[in-house]
Amino acid sequence: MNSHLDHPAGPAVVVELSQLDLRYEGCRLKSPVAEARLLAAIAQVGIQQPLQGVELSSTRILLDGFKRLRCAKKLHLSTVPFVSLAPEEAAGIICLLRVANDNALSLLEQARFLDELKAGCGLSVAEIAQQLSRSKAWVSLRLGVLAELSPVVREALFDGSFPVYSYLYTLRPHRRLNGTAAIDEFVTALRGKKLSARQIEQLAHGFFRGPESFREQIRHGHLTLPLQQLKDLPHDPDGCSEFERLCLADLEQAQKVLVRLMTKSSDQRLSSRPFRAQAHLLCAGLLSRLPAFTKTIQTLYDHCGHT
Repeated sequence: MNSHLDHPAGPAVVVELSQLDLRYEGCRLKSPVAEARLLAAIAQVGIQQPLQGVELSSTRILLDGFKRLRCAKKLHLSTVPFVSLAPEEAAGIICLLRVANDNALSLLEQARFLDELKAGCGLSVAEIAQQLSRSKAWVSLRLGVLAELSPVVREALFDGSFPVYSYLYTLRPHRRLNGTAAIDEFVTALRGKKLSARQIEQLAHGFFRGPESFREQIRHGHLTLPLQQLKDLPHDPDGCSEFERLCLADLEQAQKVLVRLMTKSSDQRLSSRPFRAQAHLLCAGLLSRLPAFTKTIQTLYDHCGHT
């Protein structure tokens, strides 16, 4: 193995696998598919890019190259090329974040390293932003996304059993309306199923907006029937008349309002006398119409289910 691979930080040196400290492995996303491709490539031509980290006396802390390291272990290699980015951890993480583009480090990986700088190294958001030549908003956005993740979702995303793209662009918009517990349920049911982004999007639409029976199917891992039901839906939603589109919009809005009211109604901040007086009257009006409303929705549900 070449011990002098070209790298902007300087020449690489060959190190024993046992010398590498893997404390930051949890900051990097796993991708079984990408790792399998990399394994095949390394088996043919070896490791072409050195692993990167920080060298502290006799300890080498790895920051980048965990996939290459795992491939080396599978191929029973005892050494890998390594290059040190800086003489201490915080500077090494800063260097990695500065030189890595969005293809090299995903948003969540950036967030994990930013969190290490803030919580582990004691840097403020302003200090991190200054050293990265980024805005404070750029740093805060990523820290905010990371803070939103429940332990269940974080584990599924970082171990590669649920796609990050589907969480960020399909599930995350549902978090505020449906709550963390519902997101956890959905991710738990689908993690490791190797579904496409389109299939996850379809199932999410049914899980968060469909009937309880649909959610139960997904919770128990019975995905064939829900996917078939979604496949049987018309491909052109604009085939509805203007009146039908308006009715669908009203139904969707009613569902959103119901969920919001159920979430807010137990909030301790709803305590003032003026609020209670007005809310009492409005609740009385809603309760008087509730039986008729329930019957109407049930009739529409039965009618649409037979078409």
